[in-house]
Formats: sequence, structure tokens, C-alpha cells
Amino acid sequence: MHIAVLAETLDGEARVAATPTSVKQLIKAGAQVSVEKKAGLKADFPDADYEEAGAKLVPRAAALKSADALFCVRRPDAETLGKLKKGAVVIGLLEPHGDKDYAKACADAGVNAMAMEFTPRITRAQSMDALSSQSNLAGYRAVIEAAELYGRAFPMMMTAAGTIAAAKAFVMGAGVAGLQAIATARRLGAVVSATDVRPAAKEQVASLGAKFVAVEDDEFKEAETAGGYAKEMSDAYKKKQAELIASHIAKQDVVVTTALIPGRPAPKLIDKAMVEAMKPGSVIIDIAAANGGNCELTTPDKVVEHNGVKIAGFSNLPGRLPADASSLLSKNLVNLFPLLIGEDGSLAPHWDDDIIKGMALTRDGEVVHPSLTGE
Repeated sequence: MHIAVLAETLDGEARVAATPTSVKQLIKAGAQVSVEKKAGLKADFPDADYEEAGAKLVPRAAALKSADALFCVRRPDAETLGKLKKGAVVIGLLEPHGDKDYAKACADAGVNAMAMEFTPRITRAQSMDALSSQSNLAGYRAVIEAAELYGRAFPMMMTAAGTIAAAKAFVMGAGVAGLQAIATARRLGAVVSATDVRPAAKEQVASLGAKFVAVEDDEFKEAETAGGYAKEMSDAYKKKQAELIASHIAKQDVVVTTALIPGRPAPKLIDKAMVEAMKPGSVIIDIAAANGGNCELTTPDKVVEHNGVKIAGFSNLPGRLPADASSLLSKNLVNLFPLLIGEDGSLAPHWDDDIIKGMALTRDGEVVHPSLTGE
């Protein structure tokens, strides 16, 4: 089985789908790997390291021509899809939710597309879950960005000249990214609180030493899907929660928002009035910026200021840690590799496996994922 890895072409994307370490692992597992020249440079992986690992360094067209599978970070464009042979597999973060047009483009090109966003939330698939691995880094980086933008120190400092109070940090959403944000803010010395609509999050937040803030009524107790995602809450609950959060946010120095609902625009958690109630110098880091943002004033990929409050809409926080993000994503792909090959080492996706079923967008020229077919 021949795997191709290309340089990512999306503006600002510094990650790469294979590292020299993952190349070694794939070759040991029976694959041949071609890497486009300079594909890993933005993540500090030089071509020489790929060659030493056993990869072939080739031009883009040559990598695509013979590829049985294309490992990618972000979705390849139509031109790239058209250069793959029929039946080739494309695997990466394909942004599949509700995008029938892209899935159809993959089907029309005859490639079997698999979206890592649809990796099932089951124990056996945890090591392949790229959303979790990347969200972990996003939560960490969000707090680092907040510390850079915040004009004061995070920890309490007692000096001969006086005492500096600890920053107050509030994390909205206690999923993978949120929990990492809590842990990072705590390590930096902030006084941390957090909120989430999922009851299970309360214990997780407390275990990290943060205070949990939420309206804990009957609806709150039923606010989690079987897959572990947050449910969309009623308007009545949203109103009560907003009132509680508004009063809490006004006292915070740093707010990190992480709330996402798969296949839906990011819920608006912070409105203009809440921002205006915050102290000048406060910072909001909106991890959900790429999906519309949790803050009403968020502008994707920009830091805007309103009434002295800085609102940062970084849409690709994992990409701001390209070496580590690439290492984790490439390991997710290595762990998935055994489900893509047959006993003779050739490309043979295990279509009956629940993991491959869950990830598959297209197969044999047809769009097959239930979320895109309406089945």
C-alpha cells in the first residue's frame, strides 16, 4: 500500500499529516510512503529526516499519481482529488458536517473519503480520535494566547513592593479543549472557574481544582447525548444560564470559550452587553471562532477590541503548535492504518468495521454517510 503525504496549502496551516516518526511506523507496518518535498518544514520536520525514516521525497504530482491513500490534515481541493486514482482513500480532517457538495466532489472523483471528525466515540477508537488530540492542544494554546494578550500576570505574586492578585479565568465548555484550558490556566496560577451543560463535566471540572458554574435544574441533568456531546438546550434554560453567566463574566479577567455542537453553528454564549460589563484589559479567547464563534463580537482570525476588552478569534489553535499537533495527528493515522489494509498488505479498508463505517463519507462513487444522505 502506497501512502502519499502532501504539503498543506490552506493559508496559515503549518501542520503535516506524517512526521518522520510516523513514517517509520507506517513503513514497519508494511506501507510505502511518499512525502512531498518541504511538506514538513513549517512544522520543523526537514526533508532529510523523512528520507532517513525511509520516505521517498517527491514532487506533488508524483506523490498523487501512485497513491493508494492520501493522508492529509485539511481537506484536499477538487484539483488534488482529480489527480488521485479511482478507489484511492483520502483521510483527514475533512470538515464534513452537512457539506454534501464536498462529499459529492469526492464521490465524483471516485475516491473513498474518510473524515476523522466522525471517528466513533468508542473505547477502541480513542487512539484514532484526531478531534480529541487536536482539541487538547487547542485548549492549551488558548490559555497561552490569553496570557500573551492579558496585560497582567496570571499567578498571585507577593513582593516587597506589594501583592499582585491572581487572574480570574473562566472556561466555557468542559470538553477536551476546555479541560485542558482549565488545567493550563491552573498551572499558570489563575483562579479558575468553568461551566458546561453536561452533568458529567461538574466532577471533571472539580477534579482539576476549578469551580463549577451552571444552572443545575432538571434539564441540566439530561443535557448530554449518548455520544458524550452536549445537547442543544431550551430557550428557557439558555436564558437562566445566560443571566448566571453574565454576572460571573463581569468579574473575570480571562474567558476561554470552547462550546461546539457537531454539525451546527457554535452557540452564542457571550453577547455584546456581557463584553461591555467586563473590565478593560480583560481577554476573551474564542476557540469556536471557525464555527461562527461563541462570542457575538468574535471575528475569525483576528483580535478585536471592544470597550477595552480583547476578543481573539483564532480559528486554528492546534496549527499554532504545528510540531506537536502533527505528531499527535500522525499517530492517530498510524493507529488507523491496520483498518485500511488486507492480509497481503494492499489497500483493503475494513468496511464492516464500526470505526471505518463511522468515518466513511464516500465509497465506490457514492456518498454513504447517514448525516449526508438523510438516512
